[in-house]
Amino acid sequence: MKHFLISRGAPPPLADTLAPLCSRVFKTERRRQICGLLLLLCNLIALTIVRAADDSAPAEMLARVENAQSPNRQGLDGYTLRQVMDRFHVPGVSVAVIKDFEIHWAKGYGVADVESGAAVETNTLFQAASISKPVAAMAVVRAVQDGRFSLDDDINTILTSWKLPDSELTRGHPVTPRALLSHTSGLGDGFGFPGYHPSAPRPTVVEILNGSKPSNVGPVLMERPPFTAYKYSGGGVTVMQLAMTDTFRKPYPEIVQSLVLGPIGMSDSAYDQPLSSERDRHAARAHNGAGRAMDAKWHAYPELAAAGLWTTPTDLAKFAIEIQKTALGRSSKVLTQASVREMLTPVGVGDYAVGLGLSKLGQGWYFGHGGSNWGFQCDFIAHRLKGYGVAIMTNGDAGRPVIDEIRARVAAAYGWDSLDKPVLR
Repeated sequence: MKHFLISRGAPPPLADTLAPLCSRVFKTERRRQICGLLLLLCNLIALTIVRAADDSAPAEMLARVENAQSPNRQGLDGYTLRQVMDRFHVPGVSVAVIKDFEIHWAKGYGVADVESGAAVETNTLFQAASISKPVAAMAVVRAVQDGRFSLDDDINTILTSWKLPDSELTRGHPVTPRALLSHTSGLGDGFGFPGYHPSAPRPTVVEILNGSKPSNVGPVLMERPPFTAYKYSGGGVTVMQLAMTDTFRKPYPEIVQSLVLGPIGMSDSAYDQPLSSERDRHAARAHNGAGRAMDAKWHAYPELAAAGLWTTPTDLAKFAIEIQKTALGRSSKVLTQASVREMLTPVGVGDYAVGLGLSKLGQGWYFGHGGSNWGFQCDFIAHRLKGYGVAIMTNGDAGRPVIDEIRARVAAAYGWDSLDKPVLR
């Protein structure tokens, strides 16, 4: 499935230009009708030519990403994309590129599963890993927008099935949803969740937070007052997952489906853990750093908000586009313009807003997130203002160098301002 844009710079229809001439030259109604039909035919032919010319643009951009780079500035420039994948033993890659607030093209490369040989398609599901977090954060901001709670409420006033233990670190400085979703809450777990073999017992969210069996991670603990410093905390996002289910009294996948995935049209996305057999038919397999199959097709992640999303680059591109358009007042499928700014404004400590990482690259400001699960690596980035970006997903532990190379090639091909230098004074 590829997406092509029709040029917005097409010339005015030929019929509009020549119709007045027909009225002056042909005096009878019959002749004017014949002339009108001929002009309509000319107009259709011209429009077809314009569209054919425009449809070559995605193909040209594809070639610039897939082929060896010219000029060759060392590094991986001399490699084709397929050779880059082989160099790092990454079996499969899926890419979706955003241009002018639309998906310009999407394409899969390689195989989804080295055992079955199934090809990567644009609807092949990958584990989003930590990209689950910004999608989960949008659901939280929507709940705030609907008046369920505030981003600055004490999280213990929202939680009912578990409480964050009181300590000297939280007296006078409560942990809030804003702090949890920007990794500034003071929690010191630093989780990266390893996941669970599909046949292994899986803990409840409360067991995960307490670090009790069968959880394979330690407890969530405070180590500094909130907003003292940034420290990445998957455990903090898991606290927020519990707060959402305590608030809505529904399974977490249903909450995010109704608030975010459904309204945006992310039809190939779900927080299903473990993945249903129906969706598993379209899912990629996890592979190690040598590109070999692991001992299970994938691991399951009960830490849904932090690591449990299955999705595609096309759906992630839809998510990014919705943020871009909402920020400019051009859409409101999930959030208002005021609400989405919470996801695009740094909280004051670290580089995160609510759920999204923010960075200044070259002359542009970008938002995005990366992800790393057992056998999967992924990333998406999008411009805050200019309507471009890219989402990339891989099914190999060594996927990060491939992601970085694709992202650099897309930025160069499309002339992103991440490559621009400051204006001379």
